[in-house]
Amino acid sequence: MRSSVSAKRWGADLNVLEGIRVVDLSQNIAGPHSTQTLGDLGADVIKIEPPRGDPTRSWGPPFWEGEAPLFLSYNRNKRSVVLDLKSEAGKDVLWRLVDSADVFVQAYRAGVIEKLGFAYDQVRQRRPRIIYASVTGYGSRGPLAERPGYDPLIQAYTGVMSLTGYPEGPPARVGGSVVDVGTGILTALGILAALRERDQSGKGTHVETSLLATSLGWVSYHVQGYLASGVVPGRMGTGLASIAPYEAFRTQDGELMISAGNDGIFERLCKALELDALLDDQRFQGNPSRVAHRDVLHELIEPTTERLTTAELRSLLDDHRVPSAPIRDISQVVDDEQVRANELLEPVDHPRIPGYRDVAFPVQFDGARPPTRTVPPAAGEHTAEVLAELGYSEREIAGLTGGD
Repeated sequence: MRSSVSAKRWGADLNVLEGIRVVDLSQNIAGPHSTQTLGDLGADVIKIEPPRGDPTRSWGPPFWEGEAPLFLSYNRNKRSVVLDLKSEAGKDVLWRLVDSADVFVQAYRAGVIEKLGFAYDQVRQRRPRIIYASVTGYGSRGPLAERPGYDPLIQAYTGVMSLTGYPEGPPARVGGSVVDVGTGILTALGILAALRERDQSGKGTHVETSLLATSLGWVSYHVQGYLASGVVPGRMGTGLASIAPYEAFRTQDGELMISAGNDGIFERLCKALELDALLDDQRFQGNPSRVAHRDVLHELIEPTTERLTTAELRSLLDDHRVPSAPIRDISQVVDDEQVRANELLEPVDHPRIPGYRDVAFPVQFDGARPPTRTVPPAAGEHTAEVLAELGYSEREIAGLTGGD
């Protein structure tokens, strides 16, 4: 089902990966996000699901007309084929798909894909030009290679949770699935690079990503800071360890994030709040000194911000070119004027969900975005269609699908 908006606005001709077939065995978020990205760019993504479907189909509530928002978020522009890969018939179908595939994506725990018979060496032997992507939790080597990896577990393991929250509170998980989504982006990037290499060399590649590697990337400057200083970084609430003032300040009716990222902005902040005396205070001369005295600095600034409403303070700071942003919830974001102006929520005709909207592809090409060509599929929605494309007869298809 195609998007209801015009092809011109949503760049329906931006199918730069048209002609690329992706066989997607991944589930949950990281792998599906990577293949959705490829599908958004025009690839033919065939999502292989077990007889019970991708587990994220049941991750809720909430549900939207019976469908899980989490599944909806990472599975547009794909076709769904249900296969029992423990059966020989299911494996035969998958091998036929491999024969026509450019990309193969799997996110099984170490050892599982080998038992199924579709490890990289096995697939490469049959299809030497294939780009084979493996997404793991903890990487393919080491003592934890066979452990399942999930976003919150990796956030905990890599120190992300130790850095999230307020100093007086316990560690907290980052609200979004940043490790999963980041791994999806990096996997898609690796696949695109491998396709480019294949264009030049004619050879396939094994692309490997892990939640562990992605999450370490998110805290890389904390790692470098520790290696440089020996000081273990901790939780700082809304603040950032290396810059001050760079945090939320209370207002009459809430809080406002203020980012004085350099000396010039700090000077303008002080002038906006009529706190010129801070500019002559040796404790606040240069960012390193401000960082060393951040708590005192915060205590000197906040009594002034508390006298203003959030809107008044933001307007005042805007007049003085001081970056700031209100702290909002999702209900405010989806109806935001800036989100609308950039068309970041795409209205889509969905056969099962009236009034459906989806977060649009985040990259524009000459002012246009790739559209939602097909909505997230029902489990097995395209099984018969894909089997027919592979040359199966109607009788064979009926046998494989139970006559559905």
